[in-house]
Amino acid sequence: MILRGKNLDFVILLDVYGDVLTLRQRDFLELYYCNDLSLSEIAEDEGVTRQAVRDSIKRGEQILADLESKLKLAEKIKGCREIFNKVEELALRADIPEIAGLAARGKELL
Repeated sequence: MILRGKNLDFVILLDVYGDVLTLRQRDFLELYYCNDLSLSEIAEDEGVTRQAVRDSIKRGEQILADLESKLKLAEKIKGCREIFNKVEELALRADIPEIAGLAARGKELL
């Protein structure tokens, strides 16, 4: 995934809340953020105007940002990952591979 100058936060929010968007919004956001296509490239591929793509992406971004401001799920997931990382690190230092393995599995589930 290449994110030159694009906001990685929206990729995370798309992963967490993407199912609440319309199919078109989700597709455009994925093409823009995950596939690193420009608005013009998406418009050409989809047979719509650049402005239609921009409007759809902006509306999708607003929905994702509003959901995160209310629910804070992405923030909570990030916090859980940090805890799992610390538990795994401490378990490896203490030579407790079972706990390190559980922490690694916990990270995979998030």
